Amino acid sequence: MSDAPRTSQQPSTPDSHADIPATRLQEVTAELTARWPETRMEPSLVRIEALMDILGQPQRSYPAIHITGTNGKTSTARMIEQLLRHFELRTGRYTSPHVESVTERISLDGEPIDDDLFVHTWHDIKPYVEMVDAAQPVALSFFEIVTAMAYAAFADAPVDVAVVEVGLGGRWDATNVIDGTVAAITPISLDHTHLLGDTTAKIAGEKSGIVKKGALAVVAQQPLDAAEVILRRAVEVDAVVAREGMEFGVVHRDIALGGQLLTLRGISGHEYTDVFIPLHGAHQAQNAALALAAVEGFFGVGAAREQPLDADKVRAAFSGVSSPGRLEVIRSSPTIVLDAAHNPAGARATAEAIGESFGFTRLVGVVSTSGDKDSAGLLEALEPVLSEIVVTQNSTQRATSVDELAETAVEIFGADRVQVEPRLDDAIDAAVTLAEEVGELGGSGVLITGSIITVGEARILLSPR
Repeated sequence: MSDAPRTSQQPSTPDSHADIPATRLQEVTAELTARWPETRMEPSLVRIEALMDILGQPQRSYPAIHITGTNGKTSTARMIEQLLRHFELRTGRYTSPHVESVTERISLDGEPIDDDLFVHTWHDIKPYVEMVDAAQPVALSFFEIVTAMAYAAFADAPVDVAVVEVGLGGRWDATNVIDGTVAAITPISLDHTHLLGDTTAKIAGEKSGIVKKGALAVVAQQPLDAAEVILRRAVEVDAVVAREGMEFGVVHRDIALGGQLLTLRGISGHEYTDVFIPLHGAHQAQNAALALAAVEGFFGVGAAREQPLDADKVRAAFSGVSSPGRLEVIRSSPTIVLDAAHNPAGARATAEAIGESFGFTRLVGVVSTSGDKDSAGLLEALEPVLSEIVVTQNSTQRATSVDELAETAVEIFGADRVQVEPRLDDAIDAAVTLAEEVGELGGSGVLITGSIITVGEARILLSPR
């Protein structure tokens, strides 16, 4: 950052923030969330570009891998970060939404920034945010500000590379003021259709906006209409494209204890064997292939660099990957699994992975969705793997009302398989009771799903701390 104030893991001098009150993280979070929510999007980069200008363009001080798609973005980002760190690069990772704490969105070297640094970063840029607000008809949104905080924190660290997940869409997303040398696109499906379009082609038009001139686009398998749009964008900006199933992909996959064992083919054509990832589901193997291709591309493998990556470092990186709230087992007896599936495509992947990786004889669902999502499609995808469902409501205003969700659930599951508990804690207790009924011990489980918010609140309730 050229003229902007600096932040760091530790204040540069003992009194560098002496003029800042000892503001609690909760107060800063409340101040930020009082602004436009991240689910509201105006198709403009004017405000965030103005803020980046006044901060001295921090996002241009490091290379970046930019990630978009419908499902799998956060898991892919975490995999990319792990790979880069095992090749001794200092990383900054920006993902959204968070599971438990807003600080999770901004990570340095694989760990969320601490509360103090988050607070200090906000106070560092706040005067400049107010300047932009004063000059614009609409104030900066929550997501725009946290994006700016991430880019500033990465510049001040400083990082060697940023791994940046798009918040919503791509072309008009606040993160798109960064120019990724690599753009990774996870599978695209219908979601946020009221904002991005009602076909996968239209959605791909928005998401492919992160592919910049001369970049490498690594693209997961896509619906045909979406793939055509992405390829057309690549031609327009003279980008190179690597496609799953063509230039890279999953060669072989075996279920293993606690995860899966993979053989991945990179864009170099080299096959990386015996790659263990402690995550469940074919979709996570697909994410791993995409992450590996993105990192190979970042290092120039398959282009200027002829040699593949060090296979031992690749294996070590993937073996340490985690993705909280993604088929995460948080308790046993009965097994309680958290999964952040929030649309039909995500729920189908979850159902397939549950059937493949867990030996449940009885699985009870605890479900709360967001009101702007396809709740019926999500429930239909989960119905084959759930014995019963407990319908509930998380604490946010975005949540689908419990009565509305219950009505939809009864239509899909039948009244005898649906229980209603308005409070999430009561819903979890009810599901555990159902799972523990006589004759089902040892093969019973509970799946808590429907939204990242629901999973985050359940994680707080169920964590041992």
